[in-house]
Amino acid sequence: MKWSIVTDSSCDYPAGPSLGADIHFARVPFIIRIGERDYLDDETIRVPDMLNDMESCAEAGSTACPSPGAWQELFEQADQTIAITISAGVSGSYDSAEAARRMVLEKHPDKKIWVLNSRSAGSALSLYVEKAVQLIEQGLDFDGVVAGLEAYAAERHTVFALASFTTLIKHGRVGRLSGFIAGKLGIWGIGIASEEGTIVVKTKTRGIPRVIDCLLGDMKEHHFQGGEVIISHCQNLELAVMVRERILELWDNARVQILATGGLCSFYAERRGLILAY
Repeated sequence: MKWSIVTDSSCDYPAGPSLGADIHFARVPFIIRIGERDYLDDETIRVPDMLNDMESCAEAGSTACPSPGAWQELFEQADQTIAITISAGVSGSYDSAEAARRMVLEKHPDKKIWVLNSRSAGSALSLYVEKAVQLIEQGLDFDGVVAGLEAYAAERHTVFALASFTTLIKHGRVGRLSGFIAGKLGIWGIGIASEEGTIVVKTKTRGIPRVIDCLLGDMKEHHFQGGEVIISHCQNLELAVMVRERILELWDNARVQILATGGLCSFYAERRGLILAY
């Protein structure tokens, strides 16, 4: 196999045997524990069941990132591998992938493996997968793909619209003073991925029109001029479609995809949450 793109399961991009000629795509699953039940975050996971368990369980759930061995198995299958992980600021997945990279290169020094710390999650990783495919299909060599993807990632932004920060607060992903329990008052939290890859609560608002305005406001602040946008939603296709329509009203040269969140992003975004990357 010539090329492989490997992500952890924080990436919501649909799994499949290939993304193009000589490009294989695979996701390494997290494990999500709710009460006494473990969910393997692969294509078999039933997100609605997991969310129901989360909402009925008094205990906080937990997650386990992929082991170095899981990454290593996939790294050994291709001559050239681009790996993309959830932010190292919120998970050990990046460190695990880096450990696997070193182990494989010790045994196979001719292989080329690069691990990108996305400093984000969800739809941002999907953007990076698509960009990596584009660069590979342009005929760039390994170093060219790495440089192009690094430059692309440096210009992307991620904004979250969450109906609840309960899980993020319980797991220390946002502070209790800056986070809040939104569901009781119909309040939404608007968060962003910081430059360091942590989650920062930017503002709070009430009502779907204001939620959409906040998302579009973040795009305007970063001088979005069109191009690729991916919206990942947790059981909230209606809102995702509304956001897409508003984006296209403002930027007719935007290309907007909608994806459903997998297990890990559903665990943290919770029901109704959105992750928008551009």
